[in-house]
Amino acid sequence: MFRILLALCLILAVSPVQAQPKLLTWQDVLAFPHGEAARHIAYGPAALQFGELWRPTGAGPHPLVVMIHGGCWRADLPGLELQRPLSEALARHGWAVWNIEYRRIGHEGGAWPGTFTDVAQAIDAVRGFAGAEHLDLSRVVFMGHSAGGHLAAWAAARARLPKTSPLWTADPLVPRAVMSLAGIVDLEAYHDSGPDACGGPGVVEALVDQTARRAGAYADTSPRRLLPLEVRQLVVSGAHDPIVPFGFGDDYASAARTAGDVVEAITFPDAGHFELIDPGSSAWAKLYSLLDALAAPHPKTRS
Repeated sequence: MFRILLALCLILAVSPVQAQPKLLTWQDVLAFPHGEAARHIAYGPAALQFGELWRPTGAGPHPLVVMIHGGCWRADLPGLELQRPLSEALARHGWAVWNIEYRRIGHEGGAWPGTFTDVAQAIDAVRGFAGAEHLDLSRVVFMGHSAGGHLAAWAAARARLPKTSPLWTADPLVPRAVMSLAGIVDLEAYHDSGPDACGGPGVVEALVDQTARRAGAYADTSPRRLLPLEVRQLVVSGAHDPIVPFGFGDDYASAARTAGDVVEAITFPDAGHFELIDPGSSAWAKLYSLLDALAAPHPKTRS
């Protein structure tokens, strides 16, 4: 079912790229109207260690999206508020959404290892309230945008982390699938040849503590280094994205397939970077059904 839906989307997505449309900015996304989350839940003692739970109607059990916002891993850019409109829309579509905040570069305790351990702790905290909130932990999708797409793919690979890494945990929550929305899923490639929109190579170096850890800094932080993730993946890009050009997603998807993962890449011809978190965009007209299909069991992925 997933492959049929994806094939239909690809027929529409690979049409010749037209002149660049007017693209959304993060300021536009912040201006989108939205309601309030059902619950605000702390997963740690720090001020930024919390998430917002958005719930669908009905008794459940509900499939769950773990939503991870972008913002170049930087404290000076918006956080989980960027994902509120999409979180609300997904709840209306029938998914519970755990929209998480985490410490970033510039926050006390942010960057390596704190950014990563915050995301891991937030995800594993779901087990503590899944029963009361009627969540189906057999149907969990990690979804992230931009820097959050990196963290979503990284989080899905936590079972592959070396035990010597401070980021290792004994029993990480493993998703059914990952949906990367313009995700920076290869930190080395983005450091070496990505645009300067996030702040250039120095942002990646600060995130992974490259000065102290040198080349080994990518071994426990870059999804490309941790392949195969052993979960189904959908890598979504916009043809006009100036922040994470679609070639990064295509290259990563090819490497993941070679490693044995079930992964598909789709590029929307009329999308830039922030259209991929606009729940009313032409991209999301197709992505809702693809998300539903991702939650279905697949013989080549972990259950």
